[in-house]
Amino acid sequence: MADTTSDTGPSVFTADVLVVGMGIAGACASIEAAEAGATVIALEGASGPGGSSAQSGGEVYLGGGTATQRALGISDTVEDMRAFLTAALGPNADQAKIDEYCAGAVEHHDWLVDHGAVFNHKLWDTPTWMPGDDSGLMWMGERAEPYASLAKPAARGHRPPGPNFAGNLLMDSLVATAEKAGVDLHCDVKARSLIVEDGRMVGVRATQFGEEREYRATGGVVLATGGFVDNDRMLEQWAPQQLGKDKVSDGRDDGSGIEMGMEAGAAVRRMHQTETAMLIIPRLVVGSMLVDGDGHRFINEEVYPGLYCHAAVHHRRPPVWVIIDEKGIEDVPENELWGMQPMHAAETIEELAADCGLPADALADQLRRYNEGAARGEDPQFGKSAQWVRPLEPPFGAYPTGAGGPDTFNGLPLKAQGFTLGGLHTDLDSRVLSRAGEPIPGLFAAGRCTHGLHGDGYISGTSLGDGSFFGRRAGRGAAGATGAAGTDGASAAADAVGSVQA
Repeated sequence: MADTTSDTGPSVFTADVLVVGMGIAGACASIEAAEAGATVIALEGASGPGGSSAQSGGEVYLGGGTATQRALGISDTVEDMRAFLTAALGPNADQAKIDEYCAGAVEHHDWLVDHGAVFNHKLWDTPTWMPGDDSGLMWMGERAEPYASLAKPAARGHRPPGPNFAGNLLMDSLVATAEKAGVDLHCDVKARSLIVEDGRMVGVRATQFGEEREYRATGGVVLATGGFVDNDRMLEQWAPQQLGKDKVSDGRDDGSGIEMGMEAGAAVRRMHQTETAMLIIPRLVVGSMLVDGDGHRFINEEVYPGLYCHAAVHHRRPPVWVIIDEKGIEDVPENELWGMQPMHAAETIEELAADCGLPADALADQLRRYNEGAARGEDPQFGKSAQWVRPLEPPFGAYPTGAGGPDTFNGLPLKAQGFTLGGLHTDLDSRVLSRAGEPIPGLFAAGRCTHGLHGDGYISGTSLGDGSFFGRRAGRGAAGATGAAGTDGASAAADAVGSVQA
């Protein structure tokens, strides 16, 4: 990759493909472009690759009958995966992208494994944010109503072999593969603007430690710079509901790629959409009543925890509490309780309501209705599985949440946190679209700087999933390979792309 230095101008670096950002979308774009025969320069603003992807749980949402699913005896179909994601990521999910992603999920699983990802043939079988062991597959609320009636449940959360936050393991493998494929990684580089010549994107202007640089691409530019949760100015304009909440990122999701694209005429889509989570224990919640400030249950506590967290923070009257009894707490494995004990405990539900600031009559009536159904092994309100339903008996306990509760509890932060889901408008080949809906020549994008699969819902693993899947398409497109998907969801160019084993 050429480096030309001039006494009167910036240093100039040239490659066939330029990738801006080295999280999972950028890594996969880089690999595909390099394996298609292109020279690739990848720019990273931090001192090393990985981005927010490396700080995530590492889940990749995949199904349709992957090798990992089959090894664990889990049957699945593309149709069931599609039906679940359409419901769980909606309303207003991107159906065309969901269709493509589901059709290509099995091939994408195999591609990730061929390029260094490891998914152990071990299933985590209870509700959780992230398994505390090296399980390679987990449930993401597929067994919960209303989704279980819409699609045959199947575990689809594919994970790297590490406990809790394991995204670094996945990213280490992919970055190693990219470097082996010949990708030239430049760190501590801040991209500032796109370079446009004759209506085509041909590079970016950037700085490294204050030195001006130009990076030029003879093929295409891929933006993979992350979302905008770290940019309060953009949040105030596009997603004000996220202001004041903690941020789930590596601190560099500043929206720079989105704004660079907009300055070049790109359209944006669904910029108001965000995911919001709280410090809440899924294994505890599933055996409880999750109630809002009116003392009412509002959701099946068995669904993916991100769904009830988002609903609690954005759609219910605070404060939201986890109402449980002594046996419910004892049933949770100690290593999943995080040392948390109830904030309030009482012998009667009316006393507990007073402690929690909830209407006593309403909470008592909610408990009565819950227990009447639970005595029959049923949940008439929301259809929670019989496995998790039983009458709650005194003494009762209450755990606060980040939806109207205190900012800290038991020394841990309770404040709601999250990230953005909207971004640049891209087509199924990861081409960035103009405000007129036309592809901008030479410009591609993937990951959280784009609007991906999501509507108003979110399931863990869909960010890394759509970022890596459409990142691959961005890399192929920028390298000049065919980006259109066939009926199996894989690009026609995939047959021409070699495989590198990390």
